[in-house]
Amino acid sequence: MEAYKFSVVVEKRIDGYFAFCPELQGCYTQGDTYEEVMENIKDAIRLHIEDRVENGEEIPQAESVSLTL
Repeated sequence: MEAYKFSVVVEKRIDGYFAFCPELQGCYTQGDTYEEVMENIKDAIRLHIEDRVENGEEIPQAESVSLTL
């Protein structure tokens, strides 16, 4: 199995956590705890990748960005 690296953004909300993967359009989830949202986003990314592979679609890769202010 091939290994992929993706960015994940986690936002704390009043009612829990929201997470999304910027490289994979439409790949997002939520959870009551940080641990739950991290497990959920891993599952969402895995399913997203499996679907793309089955359909012969390209898998986008994360770009490294360095920012100095």
